[in-house]
Amino acid sequence: MNGVHDLGGTDGLGPVEIPENEPVYRAEWEKAAFAMFSMTFRAGFFGIDAFRYGIEQMHPATYLLSPYYEHWLHTIEHHGIEKGMIDEAELDRRTQHYLENPDAPLPAEKEDPDLLAFVDGVVKAGAPAGRPSDKVAQFKVGDRVTVASDVPYGHTRKAKYVRGRTGEIALAHGTFIYPDSAGNGGPDAPEHVYTVKFTAEELWGAEAADPNGTVYFDVWEPYITPAKLTTAEEAA
Repeated sequence: MNGVHDLGGTDGLGPVEIPENEPVYRAEWEKAAFAMFSMTFRAGFFGIDAFRYGIEQMHPATYLLSPYYEHWLHTIEHHGIEKGMIDEAELDRRTQHYLENPDAPLPAEKEDPDLLAFVDGVVKAGAPAGRPSDKVAQFKVGDRVTVASDVPYGHTRKAKYVRGRTGEIALAHGTFIYPDSAGNGGPDAPEHVYTVKFTAEELWGAEAADPNGTVYFDVWEPYITPAKLTTAEEAA
């Protein structure tokens, strides 16, 4: 996604302030929002990449000015309505009811042992994104590669600050769900994933970079191409 939702490498936003003794949740409703992710994931609202893309549908100003778990609620509502699993009119009616009657009792909960076991497992271990594929890896550890500088439409995990930059493959992980397909409503379409090591100078320029700094960034194979040889390499 291209916009304020891709903040990696962005400056000018001020210092990151970390309060002392920050609570895990700032309000009671955030606990419910956290639990909703696993439940709606299991119900088929979205995969993790579509979940992220739903957040990227938020208006930029709303995104920047709203708390973290409000982003989660937005994408749950977005996908629930889109999939026909949430009636938007009913949601609005219930929202208005509780705005007008904040002390009204919540609907009775249904016990679902299988759902509780699923949520407990996902919260602790996550959901694996590795997928088998017969695709042969086009790169190996030690290869120098350049990230494509194109501007993809829709969801992508190719951050703006690495586009067009060259680094060295440090790790090869096998094949995983391709977010640029799955996040945009397509199939899992597994692709090889690599961890690429970039120098800080390559990313930020000599004047702004820590001369000893490095950044490691995970890329899917369609993001990269073999790097052009340097002048020294061509001479050799």
